[in-house]
Amino acid sequence: MVRVGIVGATGVVGQQFVVALQCHPWFKITWLAASERSADQFYADALRDRKTGARRWFCAEEPSEEVLRLPVETVNQFDPGRVDLIFTAIESDQAREIEPVFAQTTPVISTASAFRYEPDVPLIVPGVNSDHHRLIRYQQERRGWKGFIAPNPNCTTVGLAITLRPLHERFGVETVVMTSLQSMSGAGRSPGVLGLDILDNVIPYIPGEEEKVERETQKILGTLDGDAVQPACFRVSCTCTRVNVSEGHTEAVFVALDKPASVDDVRDAFATFAGDIGGRHLPSAPRQMIVVRDDPFRPQPRLDRTVDDGMATVVGRVRSDSALRNGIKYVLVSHNTKMGAAKGCVLAAEILRSEGYIGEQDH
Repeated sequence: MVRVGIVGATGVVGQQFVVALQCHPWFKITWLAASERSADQFYADALRDRKTGARRWFCAEEPSEEVLRLPVETVNQFDPGRVDLIFTAIESDQAREIEPVFAQTTPVISTASAFRYEPDVPLIVPGVNSDHHRLIRYQQERRGWKGFIAPNPNCTTVGLAITLRPLHERFGVETVVMTSLQSMSGAGRSPGVLGLDILDNVIPYIPGEEEKVERETQKILGTLDGDAVQPACFRVSCTCTRVNVSEGHTEAVFVALDKPASVDDVRDAFATFAGDIGGRHLPSAPRQMIVVRDDPFRPQPRLDRTVDDGMATVVGRVRSDSALRNGIKYVLVSHNTKMGAAKGCVLAAEILRSEGYIGEQDH
């Protein structure tokens, strides 16, 4: 059993890590870390508001009694050699300081953007570009680490990249234009989305989001060439907005293809896309990477975000588009805190374990 630690365990994504890992057949949670406010308590107590006693648990699934009894530490108390794998759910500034220290001895899989754009760091979307794992060996050699850092992409990028992969493979992609309608949970419990801001409203700007999606999509769908990824050459333009939805990002996508494709061709490309994880028997993998809806009123986040426990990307309203050359358009829903964050990281860890990058160490 691989021993794992979670940094940022009391936050929204940290709690999703707990849910994804607490019954996992390969991984066992043995260490939790959070801020000094939460440290030196059992996890059950760290989740309680000290003033009101309210439990600050945000997932639909309950934490197990075993996890609730685990102590919470600060990262400066921790020897990363005590675990085989660390998941981090922290802000990028903190990640840039902490993650390289951990990676000297221990693999780190992160939701932070701190190292996403380093040339020797893979940006893996399971099922889409799992072969980019080979960058890890170059990373270890260059940095002298026994471990590594492998961040997941921005949660908005994940659903887009998954749906673009079969189109890029079968027809070629020339241009992508996307508008997102992103859920409130994508902002965490930060002051960025206040109740009176989002109620009866759409917030038309998410700082840094559009640049991340555009840059990361090209890296994910790029080609691994030796010790670097050559970004995909198609253009990506997007507008990212925040809407009054609890979980699940919706995206309206317009794509100019290199060669003509009918709506039926595109729907078939989506429906038959198996990705590069077929046959691996990974515990967290979706049964089907992309689920295509026929109902013109689908997908909807409330109805479709939990398909395959939030690991499938759901697509609908596939149509031709006359404004773009060889244009098609569609709507997708992707679960931002499952496939787009914690459970997607766990699936990436399963791939990396199957490739020999993660194993059980002697403690």
